[in-house]
Amino acid sequence: METKKTADVFGSFSFSVRSPKDKSWLKGLLLIALIFVVYVPAQGKESDWFIYLGNKTKAKSPRRHMSAAEALPPLPLPATPLRRTERKKPPQPDYLIGKVIWGESASFVDSSGGKMKIADWNLCPTDMEKFVGNGRSMDLKYHWQNVNLNDFHFDPKKLPALLFSGVRILRLSQTHIQALREYVLAGGMIICDSIAGSPYFYESAKKVFLEVFPESRFRVIPSDHPFYHMLVDVKKVSYPKKPGSTKPFMECIYVGSRIGVLVSKYGLGCGWNRDVTRLGKLPKAVYYDVKSAGQLGLNLAAYVVGYAEVGLLEGQPEVFGAADQKRPTDEFVFAQLKHEGAWNVHPGGATALLMKLRRYTAIRVNLKRVAVDAEKDDLSSYPFLYLTGLDDFSFSPEAVTALRRYLNYGGVLLVNNGMGLSTFDRAVRRELARILPDVELELIPANHHLYNSLLTIKEVRYSPVVAKNKPPPAAGLIKPSVAGLKNKPYLLGATIDGDLRVLYSPYDLEAGWLDAYYPLIRGYEPIYAQQLGLNIITYVMTH
Repeated sequence: METKKTADVFGSFSFSVRSPKDKSWLKGLLLIALIFVVYVPAQGKESDWFIYLGNKTKAKSPRRHMSAAEALPPLPLPATPLRRTERKKPPQPDYLIGKVIWGESASFVDSSGGKMKIADWNLCPTDMEKFVGNGRSMDLKYHWQNVNLNDFHFDPKKLPALLFSGVRILRLSQTHIQALREYVLAGGMIICDSIAGSPYFYESAKKVFLEVFPESRFRVIPSDHPFYHMLVDVKKVSYPKKPGSTKPFMECIYVGSRIGVLVSKYGLGCGWNRDVTRLGKLPKAVYYDVKSAGQLGLNLAAYVVGYAEVGLLEGQPEVFGAADQKRPTDEFVFAQLKHEGAWNVHPGGATALLMKLRRYTAIRVNLKRVAVDAEKDDLSSYPFLYLTGLDDFSFSPEAVTALRRYLNYGGVLLVNNGMGLSTFDRAVRRELARILPDVELELIPANHHLYNSLLTIKEVRYSPVVAKNKPPPAAGLIKPSVAGLKNKPYLLGATIDGDLRVLYSPYDLEAGWLDAYYPLIRGYEPIYAQQLGLNIITYVMTH
């Protein structure tokens, strides 16, 4: 058998040629031909997307890497006064983002006869330079660097975000997949930009990061998410080759309350570069225009910086697991319901509140938070269940039946709208209507015993977004007269036989338990969130 070798822009590869008497090779050849007949016409060959997308201006080099002997300062954290205002300029880290070197490169001869070398990771070589330059127009002075994963430190305190940019299939080793998982869980953020809207890069990036986070799935970022409003309100965008569509489209994997992995299906890089002319060579390219890409880039930079503290705080290890079967029967256990959505919104929030409960009350407290599946687990041993989320979810019929039985037999359910997003608000109201079809949510009056079960709570303060009377979650579901209560606590409840069994906060409580700064969140200021949390648990344990 004779072996020959060939090469193209995908790299070198070998193939075998057998003697005419050996027909086994023919099956493989026919299979390859069938794949190309079915798949290639639909979206073109992968190599068709592999073209230079930058302009002719030579890109500047990023700031040099610091040597191992130099100390890189940690990412500065927001000052406390920032809590009372919005859209402050984020603190200035040294390095904000690293552009990851990946894939292969190839040399070509351009139309003028000159040689050109292009690479998977750097088809738009000036995107990061212009990205940080655009930020300087808003006085955001941060820097970028190229990153080789083989010698990267994977420390989000030193570099809070990584960018994967390209058009062809993204492939990573198992070593890098595990390292990236630890990086994101520790507080880092991954950004994937299909700079020309290539289906090859987009689909492979999602596949890779679902392998990084097999327990998660990608979610469409809703229009009221802080990401779209950090510095600029991005409500409409323009796609030059996608007429009729004006909604920005971003997908993410949530890690806690923040975006851990962000994937842009449509191109951002060439828009950051303010030059989309070369995309004309790709008839199927879909990308944001220069203005839209610039606005999304500003918000992206502000989000990376603004949520850096959140990522580091929520990434800390917490006490979480199965309840101690030998615990005293009167000990309070924080049991949290799992569901198909992002159910673990603020890791560490519950433990922080429980530590305050142990410190300021005589209630026996188990600091170990317990995850509970309503469909499979026995709920009867927990007098209290907690439910939170960021997006849509639904309970199975079995879980609905179990929760209805739990509430009818005296259990109490606290529901918290993580980040105060409308998508979760709609899901909560829909699922509660399935569980208790004959019971409605009503405003818990200010004179209810809940508000003086431990501390006397007459007034509260909300985050600036709520305080400025912007539309509440799922606008229209909350009456304007109620939303205008200003400094009064806004909790909804459902009673069964005269007893309060369901409590729902449309504004985020748990974020305040951690006492961190969450930019543009719809929630309570920390001290009031903590007071309400302590009162709710005390009320549950004494009624």
